[in-house]
Amino acid sequence: MGLPTLEFSDSFLDSPEFRERLQCHEIELDRTNRFIKDLIKDGNMLISALRSLSLAVQRFSQSLQEFQFECIGDAETDDEINIAQSLKEFSQLLSTMEEERKRLIQNADDVLISPLERFRKEQIGAVKEGKKQFDKETERYYSVLEKHLSLSSKKKESQLHEADSQMSKDRQIFYDASLQYVFKIQEVQERKKFEFVEPLLAFLQGLFTFYHEGYELASEFEPYKQQLQFNLQNARNNFESTRAEVERLMKRIRSAEEDFKAPGCFTMEGYLYIQEKRPLGSVWTRYYCTYEKSSKMFTMSNTEVRPANRQMFRLRSCVRRKTDSIDKRFCFDIEVVERHGVITLQALSEANRRLWMEAMDGKEPKMFCFTAFLNEAGYNFVKRCIELVEMRGITTLGLYRTGGVNSKVQRLMTSVFASTAPSDLQLDADTWDNKTITSGLKNYFRCLAEPLLTYRLHKDFIKAAKYDDQKHRVNAIHALVHKLPEKNRTMLDILTKHLLRVSSHSDQNLMTVSNLGMIFGPTLMRSQEETVAAMMNIKFQNIVVEIIIENRNKIFGEAPDLSVPLPQAPSSRSTPRRNKAICLSSGKRKARLYPPALCLADNDSETLCSFILFHLLQTIAVSSSHHLSQWRTIGQPQHHADGQPGVSVLPFL
Repeated sequence: MGLPTLEFSDSFLDSPEFRERLQCHEIELDRTNRFIKDLIKDGNMLISALRSLSLAVQRFSQSLQEFQFECIGDAETDDEINIAQSLKEFSQLLSTMEEERKRLIQNADDVLISPLERFRKEQIGAVKEGKKQFDKETERYYSVLEKHLSLSSKKKESQLHEADSQMSKDRQIFYDASLQYVFKIQEVQERKKFEFVEPLLAFLQGLFTFYHEGYELASEFEPYKQQLQFNLQNARNNFESTRAEVERLMKRIRSAEEDFKAPGCFTMEGYLYIQEKRPLGSVWTRYYCTYEKSSKMFTMSNTEVRPANRQMFRLRSCVRRKTDSIDKRFCFDIEVVERHGVITLQALSEANRRLWMEAMDGKEPKMFCFTAFLNEAGYNFVKRCIELVEMRGITTLGLYRTGGVNSKVQRLMTSVFASTAPSDLQLDADTWDNKTITSGLKNYFRCLAEPLLTYRLHKDFIKAAKYDDQKHRVNAIHALVHKLPEKNRTMLDILTKHLLRVSSHSDQNLMTVSNLGMIFGPTLMRSQEETVAAMMNIKFQNIVVEIIIENRNKIFGEAPDLSVPLPQAPSSRSTPRRNKAICLSSGKRKARLYPPALCLADNDSETLCSFILFHLLQTIAVSSSHHLSQWRTIGQPQHHADGQPGVSVLPFL
């Protein structure tokens, strides 16, 4: 069903419908509060049961540890030794498992119970306190308003003016309480998506880590178990044999020792070339370097001088050096605590540089942002990207979902759009991999001065996506596409033709029409308005793009049928909310399946919506105290020095 949107502007009207929407949110938060209480109660019961089980297992393990196995005779065979030691091995195995379980139990309160209780008390509790303040100010405001309206017009002008001034102050206090209450409700409704799900995820991760530890221990125990079974079988088979026969048998079944190599004491070590500044230039000197990740200590030893010069530094940061910034390959920069500036190092190969950067938690250089345009260079770039993708990688798993390396994408965009001859654009297939090409294509559309589906038609597309009838949705979007400027429609035709081909290989790349709509929805459509309702429409942007892809042949191959009457979009204020899911595809829809990965903030997906909404609410809360008309819109058109329209880019986009 979903919760109705609360707009801050409704706080000034304080209409009955606004109160009803408030009540919907209050009921939902009360239900969430009861659920969290029950979850905390059940969680405590689970933790208590785990603690009791752990104590029982520890006692059992201690009993096995204390038992002494005695064998007849003054010497023991290998089988007898292994059998005698087996109980201690069992005890050690159980103890190791219980150590992991004890960590799970010890962390359970901090990981699960406390965050849930803190969210319930601090966030939902703050909403309840806000409601009390809001109800109190409501009662006081309307009481004062009635008294104010009852004042006789025959009173002195100064008294009436003073009463009006006091009434304005009381009205502002009421408005502030209403705005703060609406803001807190919106914030908590969005916070609950992650703040009480994250503790559950963390607890389950700990629980699964415990189970995984058991699996790992079982794998490590397997060779010993097989050996022990062999020992026991030998003892059983030779139980009635003589002592001499047993001793002779034991000599033949000695097991060979396995080779073991001790790991290095450093996280990474090897030769690196260091750039050293000299009065007449710079030289590259070879050093033997070591790095210890736990202490972040980086050591350089110059083996070419006697005695060896050894320097130790504490690492601050590590960044890959861009190729176009230095006339050397395989370079990266580090910053250390003991020196100012950067130290430039050269690895022995690209693979070697990658190992050093992984050990030092190195980062890629920051990517630039530019403004793209629907011009000849843009058309040629898109066509060439599509040609390369369809030629060599259209069946790639997770195509367009998996992003490329930022530095490579940056080099691609710079090399293309810095060209003075856009008609001669050539992309070397050997230079640019598939992920870089697909990321560059998305980046081009994301950086257009105006989205491909235009600001002017944005609301019309959203309204069309909300129609209940699928046929009307398709017809409406069909007509709206033909209202786009010619250059926008031509580019959309080129792109959707390609995306339809991509979806036709969804059995291999898993990129269904639904998945592609989710990726390209926020890229091809973005709202020019800064409202809560606009942010909540991101899912409908995905629906619009999905419809255009799925019906691409009809939309671009036929003229729209303007004779078909289109219904008016239902008003969310006067009619019940939709109780039926919007289904776009006429055929069977496939689930979005990807390789296991936990993605918390993918810029191409709806997971970014909550983050944007939280910052949006903060912005509106600050600006609402001045005047509603003073709100600024994110993405308001700007103008570059060359006169071309551009767009301001959000830092987190």
